[in-house]
Formats: sequence, structure tokens, C-alpha cells
Amino acid sequence: MRQTQPSLDLLIALDVLLEECSVSAAAQRLHLSEPAMSRTLGRIRKAMGDPVLVRSGRQMVPTPRALAVQAEVRGLVEAARKVFTPPGRLDPATLVRRFVILASDAVITAMSVALLTEAARSAPGVRFHFIPEGYGDAQALRDGSADLEVTVISDPAPETRVEPIMVDRAVGVVRPGHPLLDGPVTAERLAVAEHVIASRRGRAAGPVDEILAGMGLRRRIAGSVPTFEAALMVVRQSDLVGMTPERLTGPLVEALGLVRFPIPFPLPEMTLSQAWHPRYDVDPAHVWLRELVREVLGGHDRAT
Repeated sequence: MRQTQPSLDLLIALDVLLEECSVSAAAQRLHLSEPAMSRTLGRIRKAMGDPVLVRSGRQMVPTPRALAVQAEVRGLVEAARKVFTPPGRLDPATLVRRFVILASDAVITAMSVALLTEAARSAPGVRFHFIPEGYGDAQALRDGSADLEVTVISDPAPETRVEPIMVDRAVGVVRPGHPLLDGPVTAERLAVAEHVIASRRGRAAGPVDEILAGMGLRRRIAGSVPTFEAALMVVRQSDLVGMTPERLTGPLVEALGLVRFPIPFPLPEMTLSQAWHPRYDVDPAHVWLRELVREVLGGHDRAT
């Protein structure tokens, strides 16, 4: 004969039966009919190999075996309820977590100070680790080596969640007193100047060159460096012209004492997004992280 297997429903019913010591009262609490509750008690008895509740006059009383397991049953039911209860609002002060954020160098520069400062102030158990974009990025969210990606995301994996945060655009940047600033910056004058390009893959051309080619122009490129920060340092100490995201690198450009100027023709805007794996959709700690990143980078958007 097949033995009745215990289940969460039976544990819940047993917990209520032992508390009420009444089939009818337990049926009311569990919104069951008395016959259904009686059948459930029968299943419990078969599973435990014990009568559990026995008639004593007009009342039912628990057996010694039932009394012996009552506290354990209550604990199991409470633990199960906790598992199936959505978590409440996170308190960052109690959070202990390590977050790995994959981002472009400009994004890391723009948000690392704010995130590290906020962690030290309100979430001392949180550690942020920033890693630069590079080989293997496509699998970083999927395999869990990164918790969040913050960059211009053009071709995400099908399951990846992507949330746009801010829109940026490229501007030109030169050292103070640069000859290019002696008059209006036209496409012709911009093309004649020598440029340094920020490209982590070492590319020597981009959308700017395609647009200039459509005008019959070609800019002079001295070379490329892997990060915007490196490009800005080169610009600061030379007559080379650089291009950089206006909002993301604005504070750094000002700190270096460089001069920004608008590109004299339309360029595609850059939409900065944060992306994560769906396993973290409702994780309270990850929700807090995304809110923090949104607030920090959204502040750059509002400040301009």
C-alpha cells in the first residue's frame, strides 16, 4: 500500500489542528469543509503513523507524539511562510554584499566616487568593484561575474534587462589657448587639426570620420589611446584635439582646465543604460543598487 507523503499543506493543517484541537475550528481557519478537514486529518495520521488527535469526552486532545512535534511543526510552517513572503524594503545599513559593476572608463570615472562615498555613508557592509569593458563582456551578466553593466548597450543578450538612464553627446575638447579656438570651429578647421581618439579596441575611425567623408573631408589622426581619461591627459599637454562625452566627463574636463566646444555637425546621441540578468529583477539588494546608479547618473543628466 502506498504511504501518504508529507507536504507543506499537511504541515500547515497539522499546525492548525494542534492549535485548535478541533476539526471544525481548523476547517474554518483553513476555509475547508469539515469532511475535507477530516480527510486531511486521516492523511496526517497515516503519514505520521499516529492518531495525532483523539476524542476525550466532547473534546479532542493531542497524543504525546503530536505534542512532541508541535513546536517543530510550527517552526517549519513559519520558515515556509518566510520563504514565500516577498521581502520588505531593504535597509542598506544592514546589507552585506559585494557588487561587481562592468562599465566604460567614462562611466567608472563619473559614478565611482559617488557610489563609494554612499556605501561608506549608509551601507558600510557593501563593497563596489568596478571592472572595465573588455573581452568576455557578453557573458559577464549571464555567468554572474558581473552584477550590473553600465554603458552604451547596443546588442544585449535576449534575456538581459536593459534600462536607459541618460542621453549624452560628444563634444570637442582642447587645451586653453589652442589655435582652434582663434575662430569659429568649422568642419574644415576641425578636419585640419590633429586628433587623438579614445578607443579601447584601437580603432582609428568612427562616426565623425564617416560624416566628414560625406563632406569630402578627412581629419588627421595622430593615434588612439584606450580611455577617455588618457585622451584628456594627452589633450592637456599637446595641441591634439579630443572628443569626449559631454555629461559623463564634464567634471573631469573642468578639473583638468580644458576647454569644450560643440562639434560643428550633428552626431548620433549616446544612450547610456544599465543592464542586469533577470535573476536579480526583484532582489532587494540589486534593486537598491540600480536605484543608486540611476540617481547618480541621472544627476549628471539634470545638471546640464
